[in-house]
Amino acid sequence: MNARTLGVLAVAALLLVAWPTAAPRYMSVDEVRPGMTGVGRTVFDGDKVEEFTVHILGVLRNVNGPRRDMVLARLEGGPLAKTGVIAGMSGSPVYVDGRLLGAVAFSLGQFPTEPLAGITPIEEMIQAAGPEPRRAPADAATRLELPLTQDRVLASLRGAFSRFARPFADSPADVRFDGLGSVGAERAAELGVLMRPIATPLALGGFSGAVGDRLTGVLRDAGFVPTPDGAASALGQAAGQRAPALPRLSPGDAVGVNVITGDFVIGATGTVTEVDGSQVYAFGHPLYNLGTTEFPMTRAYVYALLPSLLSSLKIAMTGETIGTFRQDRATAIAGTLGPGPDMVPVRLALDTERGLRKTFTFQVVTDQLFTPLLTYVSVLNTLSSYEKDFGAGTFTVTGSMKIRGHGDVALDDVFAGDSPSVGAAAYVVAPRTLLLANDVEPARIDGLDLHIVTSEHPQTATLERVWVDAATIRPGTTVRLKMLLHTYRGEDMTRTVPIDIPAGASGQLSISVSDGARLAQAEARDIKSGQVRTLDQLVRLINRSRKSNRLYVRLLRQDAGSVVNGESFPSLPPSVQAIMDSDRNGGSVMPLRNAASFEREVAIGCAVSGSRTLTITVQ
Repeated sequence: MNARTLGVLAVAALLLVAWPTAAPRYMSVDEVRPGMTGVGRTVFDGDKVEEFTVHILGVLRNVNGPRRDMVLARLEGGPLAKTGVIAGMSGSPVYVDGRLLGAVAFSLGQFPTEPLAGITPIEEMIQAAGPEPRRAPADAATRLELPLTQDRVLASLRGAFSRFARPFADSPADVRFDGLGSVGAERAAELGVLMRPIATPLALGGFSGAVGDRLTGVLRDAGFVPTPDGAASALGQAAGQRAPALPRLSPGDAVGVNVITGDFVIGATGTVTEVDGSQVYAFGHPLYNLGTTEFPMTRAYVYALLPSLLSSLKIAMTGETIGTFRQDRATAIAGTLGPGPDMVPVRLALDTERGLRKTFTFQVVTDQLFTPLLTYVSVLNTLSSYEKDFGAGTFTVTGSMKIRGHGDVALDDVFAGDSPSVGAAAYVVAPRTLLLANDVEPARIDGLDLHIVTSEHPQTATLERVWVDAATIRPGTTVRLKMLLHTYRGEDMTRTVPIDIPAGASGQLSISVSDGARLAQAEARDIKSGQVRTLDQLVRLINRSRKSNRLYVRLLRQDAGSVVNGESFPSLPPSVQAIMDSDRNGGSVMPLRNAASFEREVAIGCAVSGSRTLTITVQ
């Protein structure tokens, strides 16, 4: 090797040593120092990303959970001096020396005197958004209890959002503050306890009256800022603006999350923090903190800012679907650009006694908690909007629910009384609750088709008496059971049901006549939902559910019957029953208290109530 070559190599080595290495893309919390100045990005109007100044005050340790950090900062620029931290800024990226530090995600809540904000580190956002298996069945805190009522649904909503509004540290002593800046350490720790996720604007469309008011109240208590969906549309039309189709999604852009679309709308809006290829990170705090999700990611357009001492907000509307949010975690929501998720289509045809006919269509997110909750409030809101909320009435519900790969669930029932709308909406949603929260296998609902006919007159009947005319009852014969019912107006009507007496019967037998609600309660003691082993079994169980517009006539025996792997086998031969009894220790076989050797349902044509038991002697 000659001297010239050695000289060239020496110069190259010196260049490699002196050449600066590329700075990391992200800034870690450990690099943060008080007094640093950064740049934030967000949309204040339309779709234009604007910059604001971020003055770093220090780092709050253990404030967002154990070993979770929050950077405390003061914001400056644009409208912030007038508005303070704005609802809808959640996720606004903050850069220091050109490196992404994190997302503006927390504020002092209501009545702030200056724009102090908490920044969620980008490292924690990325860590929280890793791949996750499908969500486990809902736990006791979020599972809907049956039978559904409006109060139980609202309680489930509050349970779902409860963590969102809670403090992130129990006391100032839990919080450690690194750095003083212009805020003392003790004061900074107190501020950390007071920090809350920035309120999320939530556009609501189609909800009104008592249902809309109660839904809005629950959402507002949970840290959302509900706004009428029409407000953004009206502002856009007045200004001649439309939400444009942007070529790509970038940090600082407005972004939306829809949970209902169509004739009803619920959509949250916030800000994009980071786009890494097709991966998107936003908000810097949870939306609902559900874990694994399948929520539509949409574009969003800001039509106006609404300054307020209580809570300033962006009036925004969601737009086209551009991807799927797959994670909803304590430090971020995250998803991928591309196709949106499957939604559950709902078609509701409403016929009133006054001759009004309306058809509503909407799509609901696929989620074990929100699919039934949002379907319930949407159906109930429709019925309350077109029928009276109080006073007697009757709602007849028919339709079907399509379960992917497992057939249909048929809907057919009548609800009457002082608040039939609540019963009708709960009836529609109950199968969804059981299917989506089952712990056997995932259930995918491909559609719900409903037809509801309403009347302002109560169509009810009460079972008064049952009897048989036969003086002597022999094995292998048929007896005619008669039932007397009184209608709401006091009119009598009778029904007759032939009952076949088993050839081998002797002694006393019981004939039970019951409405659907009482029979369902009795059967719940014998067949527990936890014994269901397959989704097909659950679909069959739902299709066999007892209805309010029928009476159920059963001939009962107390000497035979078992439930095997969730399936009922009444009136087993003695030899087979003996084998079943010997296998009960395995847990898959349960005895039936009362086995029905004969059963028939009798359609009454109205909501019926009552229960009678007749004892007969077979000679």
